[in-house]
Amino acid sequence: MSLTILRTIGASLALSIILAGCAELTDEEKNADLGPLNVIDATGLNDIMLNLADPAEAVAFFRDSLAADPERVDLKKSYAQALVQNRQYAEAALIYEQLIEDGQADGDDRLNYAGALVRNGAWEEARVQLNAIPPTVETFDRYFLEALVADQNQEWEKADNFYDIARGLTTRPAQVLNNWGISKLERDQYSAAEKLFKQAISADSKMFTAKNNLVITLGKQEVYRLPVIPMNDKERAILLYNLAREAIRNGDVDIARGLLADSINVHPQYFQPAVALLASL
Repeated sequence: MSLTILRTIGASLALSIILAGCAELTDEEKNADLGPLNVIDATGLNDIMLNLADPAEAVAFFRDSLAADPERVDLKKSYAQALVQNRQYAEAALIYEQLIEDGQADGDDRLNYAGALVRNGAWEEARVQLNAIPPTVETFDRYFLEALVADQNQEWEKADNFYDIARGLTTRPAQVLNNWGISKLERDQYSAAEKLFKQAISADSKMFTAKNNLVITLGKQEVYRLPVIPMNDKERAILLYNLAREAIRNGDVDIARGLLADSINVHPQYFQPAVALLASL
């Protein structure tokens, strides 16, 4: 399951939520005759379409398959998953809701439904679905969603507990650490937030959202220098720009001018937003 941006703290903060992607099919695979559905799906065509197809192609495939055989529960579930992968969260939520009403949903479906609700901003409905999942379901997705919902309701102790569990259940903890850092920042726990953002960057050195959030955290403390983290010139320019915006919010306009000038100079191309903001000062 994948999950991106449900809420932000300040104009520049980025909350990352796992977004599942699908590998691109080769031309040979796209052109292959998949054969009759009732023959091929026994070998896992549903899984193949969900894991290999372009998300939009998977949505079309399952929509057409359901039109031909509308009573197949497995197709309904796969269609809902494909909609989530294509970021059609509201449409997916409607299908999961119907599955539950028809008594055709299991714990995994409720978990997927909760994920779709969270992505659609329906926090209380997501909480209801999570509470309906047996406690024996102890997966990364479950605890990550639990953490997000607890965060939304400012249940900080629960959020910390769930983030910690989720971190231990994945080999790619960068998103969890980044979100946890934002949670700490919302509580004005700057040192804890910095530590978590740095851990996220260590886990994924290409995760720009964590780099940006770390810089915003420093700016809120009136620390106007970039941290020692991996970054290219474009990233450096954007980080300087966002740090300048924090300086402006803090009333440190002269410092902001210098940061913006550095941002413009370091950017490998013309950086119009920085130019415009500097001119306005």
